[in-house]
Amino acid sequence: MGVVTDPIANMLVQVKNACTAQHTSVDVPLSQMKMAIAKILHREGYVRGFQLVNRGRALRIRLKYDEYRHSVLSGVKRISKPGRRVYAGKDELGRVLDGIGLAIISTSQGIITDEEARQRGVGGEVICHVW
Repeated sequence: MGVVTDPIANMLVQVKNACTAQHTSVDVPLSQMKMAIAKILHREGYVRGFQLVNRGRALRIRLKYDEYRHSVLSGVKRISKPGRRVYAGKDELGRVLDGIGLAIISTSQGIITDEEARQRGVGGEVICHVW
């Protein structure tokens, strides 16, 4: 396997593909950023949970489905990429699908949702949109 140039995009695609294939969970290599994103996805109700596996080297994300076996997570989009970073000030944070989705923002106060960033009055790097 080659070098992954964008591990965050890789994680998001793995989660989305696992949801499409109706897997119960997906394992991704661990990083602090991925752990923070998983915490937000869990807190906001997009995944059932997550845990460390493979002696703490990987993150297992447990996927969430509704009563009809449809994935709760219907889409993800990487916004800021290694080749093109995207930043938004506190006044430039738009709503994802008119508030149906959320944006995950990397700020000086940590990795938080767009709603939290608006409440705290901070901007930052727009990592991804989730809906």
